Amino acid sequence: MKNKVSVLFFVTGIVFAACMLVANILAAKILKIGPWSAPAGVLIFPLVYIINDVIVEVWGYARARLIIWAGFSVNLMAAFFYMLAIALPSAPFFEGQEAFKMILGSSIRIVFASLLAYLVGSFVNAFIMSRFKLMTKGKVFSLRAIVSTLAGEGTDSLLFISIAFAGLFPFHVILIMIATQVLLKVAYEIMVLPLTILVVKKVKAIEGEDAFDRTISYNPFRIKQI
Repeated sequence: MKNKVSVLFFVTGIVFAACMLVANILAAKILKIGPWSAPAGVLIFPLVYIINDVIVEVWGYARARLIIWAGFSVNLMAAFFYMLAIALPSAPFFEGQEAFKMILGSSIRIVFASLLAYLVGSFVNAFIMSRFKLMTKGKVFSLRAIVSTLAGEGTDSLLFISIAFAGLFPFHVILIMIATQVLLKVAYEIMVLPLTILVVKKVKAIEGEDAFDRTISYNPFRIKQI
């Protein structure tokens, strides 16, 4: 791995965090997709896992770990300032307080569920992607991407929906919501897989890197200096 961090790596990390922010805001709307309902965040959230796969494949788990924590920090900061803005008094002529609160004022329970699910799901995705790459000697990228996304998205959806809606909806409804989100997100991953493969090949060519994490710690709390 190169000692210097490339501009492309930083740009990829910024896009990763931006997708997280947008997904959390979009989640305020519930879409009707055929017979199913799902938060509008499903439109962009799968990109988080696709970018995660690209980072692990090109730069390795150590770099992916740093980006995941950076994305978590950005979203935690955003949640804090959303709540602060809602709590502060509005100007007398401002008429959008209720709409503003409805869109950005998620409850503490929802915020906690979202951040925890993102953090654990992203690490599960990155870890499996990295370990699977070693096992396959860098081959079958498509299979590795789908398997890691299925595990990561499954963990994310399980944690988020269980924590956010337990006690509010019947158990069978929660199971359907979990399954629906996982299927939609994995289907999204499969549909854009040709584009993901193209991006990975292009970035590898530009960076001259193809990471194989053989010796680094897989502890998510260990931030490697880069």
